[in-house]
Amino acid sequence: MKQSQRYQKIRNLSRRGFGLARYVGLWLLLSVGLVGCAGAQAPTSGTDAASIAEHEAEDPVPAKTPEDDPRLHLPSALPPQARHGVFPPSTPQALQALASAREAMQKKQWSRLASLAPQAQTDPLLGSYVQYWLLRQQLQDSTAPIPTASLQQFMKATQDDYLADRIKADWIVAAMRTGDYATINRLGPVISPSAQVDCALLMAEHMTGTVVTADQVMTAFEPVSTCWTLLGEMVDRNVVGWNNLEPLLRATLETSKTGNARRIASLMFTTDEMASYNALMKSPDKWLATQQRPTTRPQIELVTLALSRMARDDNRVAAAAYVKSVWSASMPKSNMQWVWGQFGLVAALNVDSDASGWYRRSGNVPMTDYNHAWQVRAELRQPKIDWGWVAKAIEKMTARQQAEPVWVYWHGRAMEAQGHAEAAKKHFESIAGVYGFYGQLANEELHRRIPIPREPKAVTKAELARARSNEGLQRAVRLFDLGWRSEAVPEWNFSLRGMDDRQLLAAAEYAKSEQIYDRVVNTSLKTRDEIDFRQRFIAPFEGRVAEKAKQIDLDPAWVYGLIRQESRFITNARSHVGASGL
Repeated sequence: MKQSQRYQKIRNLSRRGFGLARYVGLWLLLSVGLVGCAGAQAPTSGTDAASIAEHEAEDPVPAKTPEDDPRLHLPSALPPQARHGVFPPSTPQALQALASAREAMQKKQWSRLASLAPQAQTDPLLGSYVQYWLLRQQLQDSTAPIPTASLQQFMKATQDDYLADRIKADWIVAAMRTGDYATINRLGPVISPSAQVDCALLMAEHMTGTVVTADQVMTAFEPVSTCWTLLGEMVDRNVVGWNNLEPLLRATLETSKTGNARRIASLMFTTDEMASYNALMKSPDKWLATQQRPTTRPQIELVTLALSRMARDDNRVAAAAYVKSVWSASMPKSNMQWVWGQFGLVAALNVDSDASGWYRRSGNVPMTDYNHAWQVRAELRQPKIDWGWVAKAIEKMTARQQAEPVWVYWHGRAMEAQGHAEAAKKHFESIAGVYGFYGQLANEELHRRIPIPREPKAVTKAELARARSNEGLQRAVRLFDLGWRSEAVPEWNFSLRGMDDRQLLAAAEYAKSEQIYDRVVNTSLKTRDEIDFRQRFIAPFEGRVAEKAKQIDLDPAWVYGLIRQESRFITNARSHVGASGL
């Protein structure tokens, strides 16, 4: 089946726009290449300084008192002249000590790290990282007191830097562990927050007399230590109840996070009910065979969860027949609709043609954004699309997800198919200025040429010089040079905060001059009005790529599109499944 027929709209595949510059053609190819990925799965977090901090083990050699710890008797993080962006050159000895210190940190060799610190600390650009690693480890050591004076000294010395914000976040999490809510309130919010910090701040507010609502708790919640503590406290205080926990439990099971789901379930069910929960998770069909018609809310929910787990049966059709014949009449309608939504989701994830049928049994029951997205995808795969059903599924999404270009476009298509031309036009016009795949499709629906932004004025020498003098960007470049991406990426991103379009373009140009091509793309993508496609769709290694592509009869633009999508030109990129290289 041709792609135009697949979505039941015959396109006039004219050659309009084919005379555009090559880099514009590359943009079009890249945008098309990304369409199938949107919303397919939650992104996995990269390895950055924050994740290293979160998973690092405690220090096996605790200090007696925080200020007597020789590891923390370090000079100021930066020499005075560095605070003004003028960094004297490092010495080979300092660089070697710095590399050895990072290795010691990664191997959790804290005594070795402390012995390397005096020499490594003399590096004028990156010396502050050594003190940060030592302080962070001290904060994570539950047997050692908080080194308050050293923390304050470090934050003063690194004021406005990424590491100052990072150590503040680590301090907040450590204070949460010790119940020092006054310190959490005093430290206040951080510039680059995380769920750990957000939940700690809410817990501190709650424990010091400020009213915290269930909505605030559920919005902040992620399955991390401070959030689990906050959630447990709010359940005990009857701030968070079944109406909050039930959708959280269902959403967690939906994405197969069974360990987290069990922890949530333990906040909802009694000991006897948890025994039933464990049994149904192990073998839902066997557990259901022992059950009578449920009467209480916990019993109804347990049966609902068991029925939803039947969707994962190898013979889904037979499982569905059992669910319908034995349990449908005994369960609330909304619960059964949610169960059928789970049958639809599992089928959709397996690209089964029956997914749409299961989803249609779900009626208008609210589901997660994740599930509603797959509901729409399942319907769009049908030989005959029910556009009214597509519209209803999109309208049940949260406002935030509805506003994503992909769903704005398909909502417009659904409106158009149902004869609501003006409503469809409004949808298409709202994303026609978006430089992406669905923005292009919207312009086609409006019978307009795909807009190409005016090329911005070239970055001036003065603008580039200012970017090069930015302390955070300088640190990031040095970190990239050393191959320390987990430190370099957050340092770079933090330094971009508050920049206007011209400053972002200059920062991207700085990255280009240093051959850090992924930062060229990611930085340039942040501009709002001045759009530079030569940065956003940079084409490094041009001669070599073109030559190899032509040898195997491939358009070089397609090769560049694949590289950009998969690795952003990071030569040592490695995926979570082990794929590596460009």
